[in-house]
Amino acid sequence: MADDQTELTLRLHASIADIPALEWDACAGTGNPFVSHAFLLALEESGSVSARTGWLPQHIALRDPNGRLLAAAPAYAKNHSYGEYVFDHGWADAFQRAGGQYYPKLQVASPFSPVPGPRLLTRDGLPPEALAGALAQVTQELGLSSCHVTFCTEAEWQALGEAGWLQRLGTQFHWHNNGYATFDDFLNALSSRKRKQIRRERRDAQSAGLTFRALRGAEITPRHWRAFHRCYMDTVDRKWGSAYLTERFWPLLAERLGDRVVLMVAERDGEPVAGALNLVGADALYGRNWGALEQAPFLHFELCYYQAIDFAIAHGLSRVEAGAQGEHKIQRGYLPAPTYSAHWIEHRGLKRAVAAFLEEERPAMLENMAELATLSPFRQDD
Repeated sequence: MADDQTELTLRLHASIADIPALEWDACAGTGNPFVSHAFLLALEESGSVSARTGWLPQHIALRDPNGRLLAAAPAYAKNHSYGEYVFDHGWADAFQRAGGQYYPKLQVASPFSPVPGPRLLTRDGLPPEALAGALAQVTQELGLSSCHVTFCTEAEWQALGEAGWLQRLGTQFHWHNNGYATFDDFLNALSSRKRKQIRRERRDAQSAGLTFRALRGAEITPRHWRAFHRCYMDTVDRKWGSAYLTERFWPLLAERLGDRVVLMVAERDGEPVAGALNLVGADALYGRNWGALEQAPFLHFELCYYQAIDFAIAHGLSRVEAGAQGEHKIQRGYLPAPTYSAHWIEHRGLKRAVAAFLEEERPAMLENMAELATLSPFRQDD
């Protein structure tokens, strides 16, 4: 443990490859794959994180006098606000209408991944607030308008708030494994009407002539990844989005993360026609991208929600986090959970305006989560 934090040396790295994987992961831990060296490297090597997509790596490293890495943060200079899932477009528009320049900014995040987890990565007892000052310093020295730490842990959120950062709340929907041995155990915890609804949805999806498989690690072949990329592109095209993730990303991810990669696949006559990508953490299954080349009743629910629950139960995982948004998830057993972000803003006027906005938004968000929780499908006696 470093007794004197002033002795730490701050350095920026233009690629995660510049930091040895063992050093980075000693700070990141093994619980959340989205901040692992392997995941971030696959994003960069595949060209998904690049100048083309507007995510320029500026990874933070704090080292002790012996050169030992004690703290790190995945950070990116950005000239837009896409691929983040914590929306600050309104802040940018207001500041620029007032004559300010919001972009470029610094984003501390796992790119394109609305997955809660650690962002201020430390080891040997170094507190996360040691990185708060470093991030503010980097933002000022690079001439950036602001720094945004998104989908961080609650403890990091509290630490950054105590350091003077602005605090924001969001909402996701997570499924929790209450000791279920089977999917039917989970269903039996629901009200009769919701139990019947899910059984009907699963029956309709599985009677559409499709075969569902959960493939893991080496079981996922290049053929599956080629098909999955087509599925991903179909989703991007239908949602008018941007295809940040390149076709090369998927096999690189599988190569780097091995059995931590799980692909739920729907096949017709042995050919993949839909898929949902998941990553396995220490105690959770994280759902990410999905897509389909053909339509079938409740196909999205089966691949993204029910297959994920099946997998979590079979492997003793405590929860499934199925990504951003989607109040429809509540009726499938995914209940509202808070997410956290913290924001450091250089301009005093913009900071005051954003602080006032967040003072109103936070209680409204908590009230909304409480209202959503009343829609729980679980039996009241549960």
